Amino acid sequence: MNLSRIASLALVPFLFLATPRAIDAQAAAPAPRAAAAPAAAPSKNAAVIDALFKGAVKPGEPGLAAIVVRKGQTLYRAAFGLANVELGVALKPDHAFRIGSVTKQFTSAAIMMLAEEGKLAVTDPITKFLPDYPTQGRTITIEHLLTHTSGIQSYTNMPKWRGMWRQDLSLEALIDLFKNEPMQFAPGEQWRYNNSGYILLGAIIEKASGKRYADFVQERIFTPLGMKNTRYDLTEEIVAQRAAGYDRTGDRIGNARYLSMTQPHAAGALMSTVDDLAKWDAALTAGRVMKPDSLARSFSPYRLAGGSDSRYGYGWQISRYEGREVQEHGGGIFGFHAYVVRIPADGVYAAVLSNVSAAEPSAGLLARKAAAIAIGRPHADPAAVPMTPEQAERYVGRYVTAPGARMTVSRDGNRLFVQGGEGAKNEIFLAGNDVFFVRGTFRRLAFQRDASGSYVRIEVDDWGPQPPAVRDNAPEAARTEVKVDAAVLRTYEGEYELAPGFVMTVTVEGGRIMTQATGQQKVEIFPSSPTEFFLKVVNARITFVKDASGAITQLVLHQGGRDMPAKKIR
Repeated sequence: MNLSRIASLALVPFLFLATPRAIDAQAAAPAPRAAAAPAAAPSKNAAVIDALFKGAVKPGEPGLAAIVVRKGQTLYRAAFGLANVELGVALKPDHAFRIGSVTKQFTSAAIMMLAEEGKLAVTDPITKFLPDYPTQGRTITIEHLLTHTSGIQSYTNMPKWRGMWRQDLSLEALIDLFKNEPMQFAPGEQWRYNNSGYILLGAIIEKASGKRYADFVQERIFTPLGMKNTRYDLTEEIVAQRAAGYDRTGDRIGNARYLSMTQPHAAGALMSTVDDLAKWDAALTAGRVMKPDSLARSFSPYRLAGGSDSRYGYGWQISRYEGREVQEHGGGIFGFHAYVVRIPADGVYAAVLSNVSAAEPSAGLLARKAAAIAIGRPHADPAAVPMTPEQAERYVGRYVTAPGARMTVSRDGNRLFVQGGEGAKNEIFLAGNDVFFVRGTFRRLAFQRDASGSYVRIEVDDWGPQPPAVRDNAPEAARTEVKVDAAVLRTYEGEYELAPGFVMTVTVEGGRIMTQATGQQKVEIFPSSPTEFFLKVVNARITFVKDASGAITQLVLHQGGRDMPAKKIR
């Protein structure tokens, strides 16, 4: 389940990001099975792609499978790392992985199939199929669900869901989990990634077709297209060539946390192989999935009520690179990360499936870099231009995007860093003319000045334009850091369980107190009192709680208006 998080403490277990169909419904008989793309002759591009993937996986660790297709021919296909770390089984390209939110493009395809058959329309209100759903006086359409613009609360962001990962839930019980939550905004006014919307789409598919979601996609998509290794994933079933999933916490790799696969459903419960995903793309390209008008609509970004571009279609993120439209999507689910990229103008498709969460570089970055190489526009960092501390200081400040995301630019000597309100701190390097870049990525930041010469705005490009950020000069609430004895800090060391399988580890390193949540980066916290600590990367606080004897028994994470207790388990 791509893309949306406590900045290193937030929990987004499935993007089912980032950031990113059926066979012809009119066909009287199943279409012939799609053949695997023929291999292309070895090329310089293939060698460059090979070096990219080889350098991304460490020996003895879980890894990835990848495929890159160009104009119907397989340019590259390989796998690196281990499918099972405990048994030392090497990964192969035909291993099956959970694909998380890449599932959404299959769900949207099922909706478009049913639309072409006249069984629904994307403009239909959802109450036509779910008459008892409480829309709170709003008209919510199927299109709002497809485009993440419904305003419904996404259940994967709800604190109560965190303790339910192991429970098998019926579709009705899953919907009951979120249906009475307050609306976040009026339908069509904003874009916010939403797994609940795709759960409802699964329910609508079942109502309109008379089949279970898993049966519909199997019978109408996977079997006719010859996608033999793609299916709704159930943990208890034996699946040939199933890759085991792993979570990474810093340098430590452990078995993935358990999640009942009844819960991702139409938002993220599918599994597949890179070969099957290449067949899927070939079927899309050949027009065997849906009619051209339906496909074009699926790849058209939804326009919000205010006229702005959401950069998201029906289960696909719409981006741009080197003047070309890019259609892509990611999927993250416990132990796995998937990413697919289409650049139709060049006939390029790249899919990367990883069996470890929080891998660096990510499956998304690798897929994008591989696709860029395949179109002859590989990523390359520009030469960095040196700055003096005085020059660097002029860029320092807080910048805010229209959706309200904060971006902080800070300085250490003559080095500059940028940090999203809910992201990691990255060093940025001057390329010239007030344009900065993050090494090894597509991220570019162009600072703009006002008439007085002060920097007041940042235009952001990261594989396509992102929301610009405007300088925020309002005073920030003061947070005073106090000195706490190292011996006191050491009493807080240990592991604290925020939810089953989701643990925050507290350590003291060189006089600094650090926290690290399962599958996420290590973050320093700062004392405002002997028991109260705050984060600088995001607006959050942590309180350590003692019992009558003075022993630390739990911590409480305060964020987003919620108080989340975590019992100390060791």
